[in-house]
Amino acid sequence: MQYVIVGIGGQGILFSSRVLGHIALSKGESVMGSEVHGMAQRGGSVISHFKIGKYSSPLVKAKEADVLLAFDQNEAIRNLHFLKPGGKAIINVHAPEALENPNLKRFLEERSIELYPIKGYEILKEHMNGKFLFLNVLILGAMCGAGIGNVTLEEVKRAIEELAPPKYVEANLKVVDLGYGAMAK
Repeated sequence: MQYVIVGIGGQGILFSSRVLGHIALSKGESVMGSEVHGMAQRGGSVISHFKIGKYSSPLVKAKEADVLLAFDQNEAIRNLHFLKPGGKAIINVHAPEALENPNLKRFLEERSIELYPIKGYEILKEHMNGKFLFLNVLILGAMCGAGIGNVTLEEVKRAIEELAPPKYVEANLKVVDLGYGAMAK
């Protein structure tokens, strides 16, 4: 399984990679990853390449990712080329009309890429008083709710309980459920 996780600095991309890695290692699977921070400290792009299984390189090549987790819709659009034909993307959207672009729709159709948009900022404003630092676990919950990524909600919750600072565990668990509920079919 090959993941590309994208967003901007401060959105918790690296914690999401840690959660996925923790789950894979607990199952005895091999894990390999690489992060590109760029100008992350100034709100710039962050990309995490993450692989579970027998691979010889941590970087995901274009057209080979199974899953794209996008904490920012602009970063999602910039990184869709990583998805393989039939790949799937969970995208935090703030302007859904951007996904209606005819060229983008054609690109997705030609490659049979499925998008799973979630209005993460709206959900966090409504349920978490606008605490956007929980966006990362919202996206992980949405991934589980969509049934992609080969991890279960229970595995994500267990990893969060083990990895998150104790004072944030309860809130993280609430938000992962919100993401799951927003996407569950």
